[in-house]
Amino acid sequence: MVDTEMENIRDNHEIAMTSAATTIDPNVVQSRILQSSSLAKAAAEPQDSDDEMNDGADQPVFAKLNAMEERGGKVEYRRVRCPKHRYTPLRNDWEQILMPLVQFLKLQVRFNTLTRSIEIKTSPHTTDTGSLQKGADFCSAYMLGFEVQDAVALLRLDDLYLESFQVTDVKMLKGDHLSRAVGRVAGQDGKTRFAIENATRCRIVVADTRIHMLGSYANIRIARNAICDLILGSPPGKVYNNMRNVAKRMSERY
Repeated sequence: MVDTEMENIRDNHEIAMTSAATTIDPNVVQSRILQSSSLAKAAAEPQDSDDEMNDGADQPVFAKLNAMEERGGKVEYRRVRCPKHRYTPLRNDWEQILMPLVQFLKLQVRFNTLTRSIEIKTSPHTTDTGSLQKGADFCSAYMLGFEVQDAVALLRLDDLYLESFQVTDVKMLKGDHLSRAVGRVAGQDGKTRFAIENATRCRIVVADTRIHMLGSYANIRIARNAICDLILGSPPGKVYNNMRNVAKRMSERY
C-alpha cells in the first residue's frame, strides 16, 4: 500500500512539472521571479517618460533682453580722455574709430571738445552687456598709441589684454642711462621692437619711458621678458637669438 501511494505521488509530481505553465522554453526569455498581479499589471501598462510629457507641454519662450533692459532701463556711460599728442591722429581716424563702435557694438559715441574725451553710452539697440567695456578698452588702446587696425582686435577677440609698465620699474635709471635703455628696446629704426612683435605676435608701443603691450597673456609674458632683458643691459644680438628660438617654438606649436 505504501509503495502504491508513493508511486501515485511521484506520477502526480511529474505531471505537474511537465505542465505548460511550468515548462521553460529556451527560446523565450522568462523571469524566474513570480510577481504579484499589481506589479505585473503596472509593467504591462505603457509608461510615458518625462521627455514625452515635456514635449507635449507648452514651454514659454522669452525674448532676449538687451543691455539696457538687463540693467533695469539704466543708461551706462564710459569716458576716455584724449591726450594732447593723440588729438590730431584722433581727428584723422575718427571715422574708422566710430564705425566699429556704432555698427558692431551698437553704442552711441561722441567727442566732447570741452573735456577732450570720448563719451560712450549704451542704447536700446545694444544687445551685449559687455559691449560698453569693450568699446572703452578699444578707445583706451588707441589713446595709448596703437593703430586702429590693432586696437579693433579687442572688439573681436576675448583673450587679448593691455599691459603697461615704466622702464624705471625694471631698473632705476636716470639721465643718459635711461635714454640708452629706451634706445635698446626700440633699436635702430625700430628693428628690435619689430623683431619682438613678429616673434611674440604682440603689438608694442614705446612712449617715452613707458611701454605698452597688446596681445594674449602668454605672448605678453614672452615680450615682457625680452624687453626687461634689454633694459637690464643684454645685447640685442642675444635677444634676437632668443626671439628666433621663441618664434620657432611658437610656429611648431600652432
